Amino acid sequence: MAPLPPRRLAGADTCSFVDGRYWSVPILPKERDPRLITVRRGGTLTDEHHRLLADWALLCAEHVLHLFEHQQPGDSRPHEAIDVGRAWIRGEVRMGDAHRAAFQANAAARGMADPAKFAALSAGQAVAVAHVAAHDLGAAAYAIRAAGACVPADDAAQARVKEREWQRVQLPAAVRELVLDDQQRRSAICWNVFDY
Repeated sequence: MAPLPPRRLAGADTCSFVDGRYWSVPILPKERDPRLITVRRGGTLTDEHHRLLADWALLCAEHVLHLFEHQQPGDSRPHEAIDVGRAWIRGEVRMGDAHRAAFQANAAARGMADPAKFAALSAGQAVAVAHVAAHDLGAAAYAIRAAGACVPADDAAQARVKEREWQRVQLPAAVRELVLDDQQRRSAICWNVFDY
């Protein structure tokens, strides 16, 4: 059976078909922010800042990775994706390698309970920053969702806020303003997890 194409749904730019149904995912807005496009592709993002965004996204994913590893100790795909992301930052692998690792981490999420699924998807988004810098918010958003999904429903909102604040402390100063502004702009397509 051929994979189903992305669909457009109200309130989301595209959806992915996972586990037999469509899910909205944090993606790029229709109007891409040139601050998140590399200089060589016509934007203003330097390679240094691109690597800082990737490192921050990887930190976000690593912070919740234990939720996946606890559930699936024999599946190393999300961890390997994070390792590939780090190797990309060091210049040891190409963007295409990172892109493939993102698909592997995302595949690991299939059929998992929400905490583990969101942790694996966070890893996939984090390594995808090598391909498109704006995936940094996808990594952060999925990590926030993982944190909220692993506690009782009454504690979920507080867990999400705590994770979001932890992430913001980790932001490198050089990209802090950019990320915080982007969180405000794109929170609606990231399940509103960045709302103040």
